[in-house]
Amino acid sequence: MFTAAAESFLKQAREVRAEELRRFAARVAAALQGPERSPEAVSGLQRLHLTLAASRYPRGLDGKFVELLQKVLCSSKSPEQIQMLCAAILREMSPCNDLILSCDEIQDAKLLSLVSSVLLAQGNKKAELSAVRQRIVQVLERRLPEGQSARYLLPVLSNVIRLSPESLTEEQTNVVSRKMADWLRYASIQQGVAQPSGGFFSYPRTKQPGPVTEVDGAIATDFFTALSVGQYHTEDQWLNVQAFSMLRNWLLCYGGKGLKTSNSGDDSGTDKSVTSTVSTTSTSNRLLPSKDYLREKAFEYCQRLIEQSNRRPLKKDDGDLQKACLIEAVTIMDIICKQDCSYVCRAVSFLKILHSRICGDATYARALLPIAQFFLNHSKTATVDSEAIYKHLFTDIPARLFHNPSLAFEFVQFCKENRRLFTEASGIFRQSFPNLFKFLAWNSPPLISEFVDLLPFLLDAGTAIEIFHLLLDLPCLTAALDIQLRSAALPTSERAACDPAVMPATCLEAFHHPLYKSVFQYLLRTNSVPEDAPERLIELRQLLGSLASSPRVVQCADTVPVLLELFFGVVAEFADEQLINQLVVLLLQRSDQLYEIPAFRGEVYRVLSSQLVMLCKLCPALILEVSKEILEFTGTVSNIQNKEPIFTHMVWAIGEYMSVSCDKRRTVEQINRFFETLEATLFEITQIQLLASMPSYAPRAISVLMATLAKLAAHSQDLIPRASVLLSKMRTFVQSPAITSAYCKEDLEDILTGATELTNLLKMPSVAQLVFTPPVDVASTRFQREVNESLPFALRIVTRLLEPAPGFVTD
Repeated sequence: MFTAAAESFLKQAREVRAEELRRFAARVAAALQGPERSPEAVSGLQRLHLTLAASRYPRGLDGKFVELLQKVLCSSKSPEQIQMLCAAILREMSPCNDLILSCDEIQDAKLLSLVSSVLLAQGNKKAELSAVRQRIVQVLERRLPEGQSARYLLPVLSNVIRLSPESLTEEQTNVVSRKMADWLRYASIQQGVAQPSGGFFSYPRTKQPGPVTEVDGAIATDFFTALSVGQYHTEDQWLNVQAFSMLRNWLLCYGGKGLKTSNSGDDSGTDKSVTSTVSTTSTSNRLLPSKDYLREKAFEYCQRLIEQSNRRPLKKDDGDLQKACLIEAVTIMDIICKQDCSYVCRAVSFLKILHSRICGDATYARALLPIAQFFLNHSKTATVDSEAIYKHLFTDIPARLFHNPSLAFEFVQFCKENRRLFTEASGIFRQSFPNLFKFLAWNSPPLISEFVDLLPFLLDAGTAIEIFHLLLDLPCLTAALDIQLRSAALPTSERAACDPAVMPATCLEAFHHPLYKSVFQYLLRTNSVPEDAPERLIELRQLLGSLASSPRVVQCADTVPVLLELFFGVVAEFADEQLINQLVVLLLQRSDQLYEIPAFRGEVYRVLSSQLVMLCKLCPALILEVSKEILEFTGTVSNIQNKEPIFTHMVWAIGEYMSVSCDKRRTVEQINRFFETLEATLFEITQIQLLASMPSYAPRAISVLMATLAKLAAHSQDLIPRASVLLSKMRTFVQSPAITSAYCKEDLEDILTGATELTNLLKMPSVAQLVFTPPVDVASTRFQREVNESLPFALRIVTRLLEPAPGFVTD
C-alpha cells in the first residue's frame, strides 16, 4: 500500500493531459540538448518516467523526442543516471514503433545492458531477441576492457533465457557454461577495495584488503560463495553470486539434452580469458565438456554452501540467507543428479548427514522439502531406505507448523506435485492425511484448489470412512488448532493440570482436562486411526461452539461442501457394496453430529442429500441391507424438521428402489415394514399436527411421503386400501384452520392435488404397478426415463379419466 502522499502524487501523474505532457516533454528535450546535462534534465526525466509508469494506458510521445532519448542513451558523454532514466522511459513506452536502437556495435557492458533491456521490452520479437543474445554472448566470450564487468550482462542473459530458452545454440551455451563454472569456483577470497568518492579526503592511505569471512566471523579458508562475507566485493565475487542465482534455471534449460548447433567444433577447449590461477587437479576437470565441467563445479559449490550452513551466523539476515542458499543448493544437487546419475552416491551420504542435522530445527523446515524431493527422485538409484525422511516430514512438520502460511503452501504444493510418486513409493503419504488436513483447516481459502487436486490421491477403500469423518469435522479441527496455539502461548503456571472433578467452563480448560484430553488427541492426531471416534467428541463439538463465529472457522466451513462433493465423486469410482453401505449409515448418523454453524449445516445437508441418492442408485440393494438404520431414520419425525433435505431424499430413494425390478430379494413383508414406518410418520405429521401447538413440516417432505406410500402400495397391492385411506384424509388436513395459517395457499393446493392424483392412480392397480414398477427390460431405456419425467402429466391424465369434467355424457 502507498502512503497518502504517494497516492496523491500518482493521482496527479495520471491526470496529466496529452497536451500538457507534450509541452513538458519539450522542456525536457531542451534541457537534454543543452551544453551540460543540468539537474533540471534529471528532474524532468524522473517526472516524465513517473507519469508514464503511473498511467493505466499507453502514452504517446513525439517521434523526435523518442529519437533524442535514444541518442542521449547511447552517447558516451551522458551521465549514467541520465542514461538509466532514458532507458526506463523507453521501456515504459514499449512497444515503440520509432525505435532505432541496435546493440551490434556497443562495447561498453553497462550501456549494452541498458540498450538490451529496451530491446527486450519490445515483446518477444525474434529479431531483437536474436541480436541481444548474439551480442551478449560475444561480449562474454572475450576479455573485457579494464574497468568493465560482465555482471551487468547476466541479468539480460537471464531475461533472454526466460523469453526464449531455445534461442541459444549449443556453442553459445558451452561458452556461457564454462564461464559460469569458473565464476562459481575461482572467485577471489580477498575483499574488494572501497571506491573513492572524490573530494579532499578521498585518498587516505589505503589498507590492504583482508580476506573474506564466514557468516560466523571466521576467516574463509575455502573458495568464495554467496555465503561469504566481506565489507566490499570484487567484480568476480559479484559474478559468483549472480552465476549462482541463475544456475538452477540454466541447468534446467541447458544442462541436459543437446541444443541446435551452428558450427561443428570441439567443445572441450579452455577459455583463454580466465585469469584465475587453477590448480593441477582442476586443470584436468577443465578438459571436460562444458556441461560436465559446469556440473562438477556447481556440485562442489553446493557442497560448500551446505557446509557453510552449519555455521552460526552473527546476523539474523545472514541466517535467513543461509536457509535460502541451503534450499537452492539441495535443489540444484537434485537437478545435477537427474542429469548425471554418477553424482547420486556422493549426494546421498551428504544429504543424509544434512537431514539428521537440521530435522530437529523448525527454522529449517522449508529445507526438508527439497531433501525429501531428492530422495523421492533418487532413492531407488542409490538403493537407500528413505522412509524415515518421509515419516519425519509428514508427521512432525504439519503438526508443529500448520500455522505458517508460506510453508503450508509449499508443503501442499510439494505433495501435489509428487502425489503419484508418493502413492507408489510410500504408504506414509496416505497414512498422514489427518496431518495434511491441518494445513487446510488453518489456511482454507488459499489451499482449497490444491486439496481439490490432492484429495483423490488420499482416498482408497481403507481411508474413505475416516476422511469422510474428517471432512465433516474440519471446522471443528480448525477450532481445536486455535485452542492448541492459544494453550501453547500460555505461561507454564496457567497450563497446570485441571481438577478432574470440576467440569471445564471454557475451551482452554477443556484442552487440559482429563475428560477431553483423548478427544483433543484424536482431533489433532498425526496419523490415520481407523477405530471409531471417542464418545465425547459430540460434547466437544458443543464446547467448541464459542469459536463457531470465528472468521477462520467460518472460512474453513465454506470449503467443506466442495470437498464433500469431490469425495463422493471419487469414492463412487472404486467403492464396493460394503463401503457404500457403510457410507450411507454414517451419512444418516452424522447428519445430526455437525459443528454448530447454521449456514454450514444447510450446505452440508444439501450435498449429503444429493449424494445419498447417488449412492442408492449405485447400489439399490442397500435399501434392504441397511434397512434397520433407514427405518430408524425415516421413522423419527424430528428428522423432517431438522434434516429435511436428507429425510426427503431418503424417502424418495425408498420409493424408487424398493421394487422387484431393482432387487429380486424384495418381499411383501419387507415392503410392508417400510410402508408401516412411513405411514406412521405421515399420519403423525398430518393428522396429529392438526393441533395448533405442533410445528409445520416442509410441504416437499409431505408430498414425497405420499408418493412413496403410493409406490409401496403398488408393489404390494394389499396395502392399497390403507394408502388410499391415508391419502383421502389429506383433504381434511389442508382444510384445517391450524394448517391453512401455517402453509401458503399454493403449497396446500399442491399437496391436495398430489393426494387426489395418487388416489386415482391406486384405483387402477395394474396401471399403478406399470407406472411405479417398470419392466426390467425397459427400466433404463429412454422410454422409461421419459415416462418418469412426465409422471405428473400421466397422473393428471388418470385423474381426468376417473373424474370426467362437467357435461361429459356417457352411454
